[in-house]
Amino acid sequence: MKLPIYQIDAFTEEIYGGNPACVVPLQDWLPDEVLLKIAKENAVAETAFFVKGKDKVYLRWFTPDLEMDLCGHATLAAAYVLKVHLDYESDVMVFDTLSGELKVECHADILTLDFPAREPVRADLPKIIKEAISIQPDAVLMARDYVLVYPSESMVANLQIDRNIFDKIDLGTGGVIATAKGEQSDFVSRFFTPQATILEDPVTGSAHCSLIPYWSKQLNKSDMTALQLSERRGTLYCQDKNDRVLISGKARTFMVGHIWVD
Repeated sequence: MKLPIYQIDAFTEEIYGGNPACVVPLQDWLPDEVLLKIAKENAVAETAFFVKGKDKVYLRWFTPDLEMDLCGHATLAAAYVLKVHLDYESDVMVFDTLSGELKVECHADILTLDFPAREPVRADLPKIIKEAISIQPDAVLMARDYVLVYPSESMVANLQIDRNIFDKIDLGTGGVIATAKGEQSDFVSRFFTPQATILEDPVTGSAHCSLIPYWSKQLNKSDMTALQLSERRGTLYCQDKNDRVLISGKARTFMVGHIWVD
């Protein structure tokens, strides 16, 4: 079986920046084990698979290791493929996902994700995470992910992870976010996933479901610009909408091709 595939760099204006996601349009769903094998073969942080319905698009996300309940950059990449490569007529797309219905709006070269807010609450830092990180945070919160708050951008940038310890942590589909107030942006972050093939995610849209409500309160503003401090970097334009968050960004096409599935 021959299937189309697109590799999109999400949350960036530049090739080789942002977070790469593969997008595979399907006519019908393949078995889950086949979807996971395709994601492993692609060897990027996320592969998005979608099937177009009459009024909505059915969307799923797979890492090389498991299926995710929510993924920002691969949703943006899927919307970009639909709009730019597959001539999707409407500027508003409705995706049916494990996290419910998600809308993406297209305005010129900006795509805006309408995601659920996941406001983090105060939490204790597990001893194993404390031992795995090189710099201790000022505050610890948790929603799906642990959120470690630092007093400066440089601390987030210089944070190191002892993977031998970190990979002993089991957070399900969650991860660990390091964040601080930004120097050239409103806030910055990095994202790490224990036991994952890719330790540090280059740009993590879903993490901003927690970061946006937190920093909106801290900075007393609803519209913010965020920078993810991975090697590839990524820029996200954020808006707090109480129980929802808007996460906007740009994308670029890196590769268009085909894969073969037995």
